[in-house]
Amino acid sequence: MPGADEIAALKRRMGRVGVWNSTLGGESAVFEQEAAAEVESLGFGTLWVGETPSGKEALTHAALLLGGTRRLTVATGIANIWARDATAAANGANTLAESSGGRFVLGLGVSHAPLVSQRGHDYRKPVSAMREYLDAMDATDYTGPLPEPAPRLLAALRPKMLELAARRAYGAHPYFVPPEHTARARTVLGPLPVLAPEQTVLVETDPERARRTARRFMALYLALPNYVNNLRDLGWPEEDLAGGGSDALVDAIVAWGEPETIIARVRAHLDAGADHVCVQPLADSPRAMLEHLRTLAAADLTSL
Repeated sequence: MPGADEIAALKRRMGRVGVWNSTLGGESAVFEQEAAAEVESLGFGTLWVGETPSGKEALTHAALLLGGTRRLTVATGIANIWARDATAAANGANTLAESSGGRFVLGLGVSHAPLVSQRGHDYRKPVSAMREYLDAMDATDYTGPLPEPAPRLLAALRPKMLELAARRAYGAHPYFVPPEHTARARTVLGPLPVLAPEQTVLVETDPERARRTARRFMALYLALPNYVNNLRDLGWPEEDLAGGGSDALVDAIVAWGEPETIIARVRAHLDAGADHVCVQPLADSPRAMLEHLRTLAAADLTSL
């Protein structure tokens, strides 16, 4: 586990509020760099990018975004451990850490059984698989110039993975969680590690339109056991999880409404123990996503 000074420095670099996005990767490199520069100019501290089997590879994608910015931290949310071996992950992350002046964070996750099987892998016990991967990363002998190794965060929802994140990483990056989970995660992690939950947001005041959009987004995740089991652990009954999610569940996962309502949800995560909250605007396109971010920044989201 890194020391207190190292973790505190990472928290400062990441800032209190960041942006999580999975659609930028479908755009040109030129557009992505311009979008990242705007995210930086709006005052967000970190840009998180996802990884899919059909999208840009996580580490080269991060390099592209780092190349278009000067101060912004770029984090993978997440780099799938089944997509590259541990040596490639360690060497690639350290290359980005050195070349960016410490602006890269390696978010690692075990993904989900249906997605891993598509790659031809046998999905194993998540915590054991992650522990073995971290062991192999730590055993890698990196020979390049490296002022400081790349910090890593683990995609973690339930206690055992959160405990591993506290022991073997800088902290945890939970996804698809309400503030109640953030409070539980902080208890498991303890006071020191980074806790950086994702919060999906939608600048929409009409309840019917907002919940319809939110349910389209949530459909994928409510079909994945890792997320559903986590919600069960939080006390959500089966009737709330069925049929695309009850209104109560939709409202707990997706913060929608006026910017002030969304900001209040981000603040709820911070009050529950988060160090950094990455907002994921639901929008039809990356350009629309940027418009949402402009609206939220104008409402002082980035000053939390």
